[in-house]
Amino acid sequence: MPENELHKLNPDWENLERARAGDERAWRWLFERYSASLLRMGALITGSADSAKDLVQETFLRVVNHAPERRDGTLRAYLSTIAFRLALKEKERFRRDLHEMGEDLPATDASPLESTVRSEEEREVLKVLTALPETQREILVLRFYGEHSYEEIAQMTGLPVGTVKSRIFYAVKASQKELRKRGVL
Repeated sequence: MPENELHKLNPDWENLERARAGDERAWRWLFERYSASLLRMGALITGSADSAKDLVQETFLRVVNHAPERRDGTLRAYLSTIAFRLALKEKERFRRDLHEMGEDLPATDASPLESTVRSEEEREVLKVLTALPETQREILVLRFYGEHSYEEIAQMTGLPVGTVKSRIFYAVKASQKELRKRGVL
């Protein structure tokens, strides 16, 4: 069977089982399908493209080495939950290390991630996004960069769906206001 037909006949969870059993085509297909969105999400949460690459690898290692206990959602949501939690831990570790060294957190407008952003408009969106309060930024990243539903985000974060919707609403509203002020919208 041609490689491009693998995904048509088998759902994501079955491809995960095949990857766990050593099927390199299934592994490669899953990685190609999900790594880019996990990388974007991780970079936006941690502020580091290098940390994001590490957490994507760690996410796939965890999912291949340890069978999920439940499969009541999508594989995308499952992978994103793992990556999201790893990103939060990495961000906290980075803060703790800086605090122990007696240094302040770097300014949010000067991120290593900026070097990977191509257009000026994208840079402005990134600046506005990183200026949001963490609680709003993380939810917004999951919604628009991770492409998760409100319900998936609620499950990943442990927040009520109403809180997720509220944070997204206010984050979008604040972002639009700031982007208009900067002439992007």
